[in-house]
Amino acid sequence: MNEIKVFLVDDHDIFRKGLRLLLEELDYVKIVGEAKNGQEFIEMIKQIECDVVFMDIKMPLLNGYEATKKALEFKPNIKVIALSMYGDEEHLQVMLDSGAKGFLLKNTNLNELEHSMKITLEGKNYFSEELLSVLANLYFTTKSQKENIEEKPKFTKKELEILNLICKGYTSVEIGKMLNLSNRTVDGHRAIMMEKIGAKNTIQLVIYAIENKLVYIL
Repeated sequence: MNEIKVFLVDDHDIFRKGLRLLLEELDYVKIVGEAKNGQEFIEMIKQIECDVVFMDIKMPLLNGYEATKKALEFKPNIKVIALSMYGDEEHLQVMLDSGAKGFLLKNTNLNELEHSMKITLEGKNYFSEELLSVLANLYFTTKSQKENIEEKPKFTKKELEILNLICKGYTSVEIGKMLNLSNRTVDGHRAIMMEKIGAKNTIQLVIYAIENKLVYIL
């Protein structure tokens, strides 16, 4: 496997060092930098070639989603994988909007770290299975949402096509170009699908699609 250059961003030294030790077990991984907050990361990443960033969400000075957004402005090809604690799930939508491609709980293992890098470097989104379960419980617990899930709302062929691309991490503009649609039309289909399942945002739509096996992205 080709060498993968990895940057670690987390304000907890013990966790960051433990993550480094895990990743260094993979002979094709090269740790090119570490930062204890988003601001430090932004200052360093400008001078460093990097493929994958493991990014904590809650950090002082500059949080994970602001750091992700800023970094992608001048290095759009890096793949950011968000590291979440239990209870951080409400922040994942913002991370998704900021451009993060992967989402892991911090109790992850080496196999999942390796898999998340492989999937995101292929241009797809990655959600850990444990995190999917947490998110599903978080987002689909109200009576109306459970009823919607049980009723299995029907999606059109075009909606499923768009849904598959949304789950792979493509933006409305990118999807529009791929399917010869305007981005407003894509957003319209997205809104209709969200209404059908009672989702409040894109990440809920993605979780529903994966949980109900409407798409396969892992």
